Amino acid sequence: MVTTPSSLPDRKQKANPVLKFLGKIPWTWVVTFTYLAFLLILPIAAMLTKAASEPFASFWKTATSPIAISSYEITFVTAFAAAAVNGVFGTLIAWVLVRYDFFGKRFLEAVVDLPFALPTAVAGLTLATVYSEKGWIGSWFAPFGIKISFTRLGVWIAMVFISLPFIVRTVQPVLTELEKEMEEAAWSLGASKLQTFIQVILPPLTPAILTGVALGFSRAVGEFGSTVIIASNTPFKDLITPILIFQRLEQYDYVGATVIGVVMLAISFVSLLAINLIQAWSKRYG
Repeated sequence: MVTTPSSLPDRKQKANPVLKFLGKIPWTWVVTFTYLAFLLILPIAAMLTKAASEPFASFWKTATSPIAISSYEITFVTAFAAAAVNGVFGTLIAWVLVRYDFFGKRFLEAVVDLPFALPTAVAGLTLATVYSEKGWIGSWFAPFGIKISFTRLGVWIAMVFISLPFIVRTVQPVLTELEKEMEEAAWSLGASKLQTFIQVILPPLTPAILTGVALGFSRAVGEFGSTVIIASNTPFKDLITPILIFQRLEQYDYVGATVIGVVMLAISFVSLLAINLIQAWSKRYG
């Protein structure tokens, strides 16, 4: 059979839809998805595959062991408490940095960013020293029988320390954009400072505060370097999940470490999803 020239374009048109589609994809998309695939998607998929290869009975036994459940509770409750406290005081610090000019403001700005640059192991060593029974701050509480270093309270302080900048730096730009005329208008209508803050200032700040709390929470949940030093790492006392995973790896229990890691990943995902849903709701109805 002789192929006529008129049939060649038809074959090219039939053979090229996929190539045409791929050719229309911006190169920035290709780079972005490739980068995310190698750094996030593939490692998580590998961990999930490793955990899925374990029989369900064995998976469930490891994931729900008493020491694992205790570490989940300590990790997520302490991280949420740290993020919630930073949500309040981080917003206050951002307010002071935006609304006031004072001597040492630049120094305070640098101090707020210090947890970003300071190695977490150094932060843990510093906090453990300062809050020990003979430390500068720990010695104030020792006479009352309050121990901070090598307790769950010390873990909470470490989480507060490393997550504070996320709240401050998330709220600060929104505060900068708020028009002060709105506050003055509220005052001229007879509103008190508290009413002005609750009804005028807080609503536009709420999404930013929730975003900062979510970022701080996720950072605190995964903290290892500082907590491994300031905590005693005793099971059922102050042992958090990242350190439990590290202990499993030291014992060459790779399957156990993977199973606990998957459970932690799932809980973290659900927690962040809930916070994001609350944030979206506040933007829509706040």
